[in-house]
Amino acid sequence: MHREIDYQWRITKYNPAYRNAERHYLRDEWTSASEIGKSFHGEILTLGDYLQVENAYVDTVMKCLEVYQIENVRLIHLETYGLSDVDKSSPLYDAAFDTISLAEDMLVTIAQIPIVCKMVLREFIHCQLITEDFFVQFGYDYYMYIGANSIQQEALQFASEQCLFVEQMMSPYYLSEKNVIREVSWSFPGEAIIEDSELLTDITLEELQTIFQLSSIHPVTGSYKITEDNAKFFQKKIKHKMDFNKYEYYLLAGS
Repeated sequence: MHREIDYQWRITKYNPAYRNAERHYLRDEWTSASEIGKSFHGEILTLGDYLQVENAYVDTVMKCLEVYQIENVRLIHLETYGLSDVDKSSPLYDAAFDTISLAEDMLVTIAQIPIVCKMVLREFIHCQLITEDFFVQFGYDYYMYIGANSIQQEALQFASEQCLFVEQMMSPYYLSEKNVIREVSWSFPGEAIIEDSELLTDITLEELQTIFQLSSIHPVTGSYKITEDNAKFFQKKIKHKMDFNKYEYYLLAGS
């Protein structure tokens, strides 16, 4: 997804009438499936209540795919932190989750997309879904952002009919390729503290997609481990003499 995405919307359950002048949401509402069973405004959030809202989100994503005639998407920025030691007896765990072998940059079929969306919304995984001209991004606190290169009122109206609120705005998770900063960083093995880094210049997105064996629409943003197998390419781009006996190396890409 290295084309510019011209139109973007925040689509959520949160009524903008409850925002202040700084756009902070003032009303106390549930923000996670983990809050099922808690009380909000004198009413207990039940599993059924939660699933009704979740279905509205998932159905809206699927309607957008239908209207924009999208049959599959790429899954990027995958994190599977919520799948470790998961309680499969939980009512939030769906047997369908076991039918998908998740991987960075995998092609997700139209039949798999609802399953992936549910995994994200229930906080078992995190990821974004993209095509060259479209994206679905999930944020914290049950926020969802959708972007496309044309406005299809049918999709936006559908979201509203699901009792969701559609606000045209840039996604805070969207990063245009022209604004991406990439650098090689190094640290001692097992250490989170970066010892130093060097800015990468004179390098193309296509080169990085090839180096890391990613698809032609992958933005190559985030963190990617540099190995001795691909170090030669990066060594040509930096002054630091790479030493894999001493350091671990990563490509870091963001804003």
